[in-house]
Amino acid sequence: MSTDDPDLPALVRASWHRFADTYEPLRGELYRYCRHLTRSPWDAEDLAQDTMARAFATLGRMGAAPPNPRAWLFRVASNRWLDLVRRPPASPDPAPAPAPPPIELRDAAGALLVQLAPQERAAVVLKDAFDFSLEDVAAIIGTTVGAVKAALHRGRGKLLEPEAEPDRVPARGAVDAFCAAFNARDVARLTALLLDTATVEVVGATASYGADETRGQMLRGMLFGSERLAAAATAGGIEARFVRGARPTPPRAEARLHRGEAIVVVWYAHDDGEHVRAINRVVDDGAHIAALRNYFFTPDLIAEVCGELGLSHRPNGYRWWLTRAGCP
Repeated sequence: MSTDDPDLPALVRASWHRFADTYEPLRGELYRYCRHLTRSPWDAEDLAQDTMARAFATLGRMGAAPPNPRAWLFRVASNRWLDLVRRPPASPDPAPAPAPPPIELRDAAGALLVQLAPQERAAVVLKDAFDFSLEDVAAIIGTTVGAVKAALHRGRGKLLEPEAEPDRVPARGAVDAFCAAFNARDVARLTALLLDTATVEVVGATASYGADETRGQMLRGMLFGSERLAAAATAGGIEARFVRGARPTPPRAEARLHRGEAIVVVWYAHDDGEHVRAINRVVDDGAHIAALRNYFFTPDLIAEVCGELGLSHRPNGYRWWLTRAGCP
């Protein structure tokens, strides 16, 4: 017999919305911090999403709200990242070839050498890029002021420009097939590309695991959500200030190569032309898709990826739960 409370999802969503009122204004800075720590915008967005989820869960177990939300959120991100980089391999498989170094970080005073020790990298970024005090840096990464000074001395001595990323030519079969079905507005073809166990996710908003009815709804939303976007000033969906001349015309998908990976950029029609508002990433076996991730409510990632590709883009903000203009 199920003991689930049918009202629980709504209660959790309401708590999340209140959480976002405080922490969402820090979301752009959080992404920048995660971007300094990680090798790619994709990893940075994953870390930022994970940080927000962990902060929300952790806050529910705390006796009082953090006095400095910014420093506390960065501490959650630091702890999560340090956990990831210190985690031992899950299996004795041969070590993979080293990943290519990151493209130059445009908002940093020089890119950090990828071999920089985790604590050194975090200390340099927090102090030099985000201007935290030595005491705050020590609290964020869980060490002493003396250790922070030592990490800064070592880390600053290792600042170097990264080498150019080598060219790679990925397989694009499933990506091209996805674009063709998307541009034909064919939900059945899109669904046929997905494995029965495939995950479909609108990052930061919702996800479908396996072949259920929500998967088709999410695919239709990707295909025809431009109608809701164009009417958002009165119908909600996103904040009205982000509409910016969007038209209800169905969007257009295009395959692009980004850092050696085939991705799907999604162009939306506007009064002044087309602009990218979403990016799709797939995990596939060459013919079928095992995971589809739609980046729509991720303005920082969209801005960075489109900036690297030289594509015009428009943000959608972070909030997906608005039911009418500006109101939850």
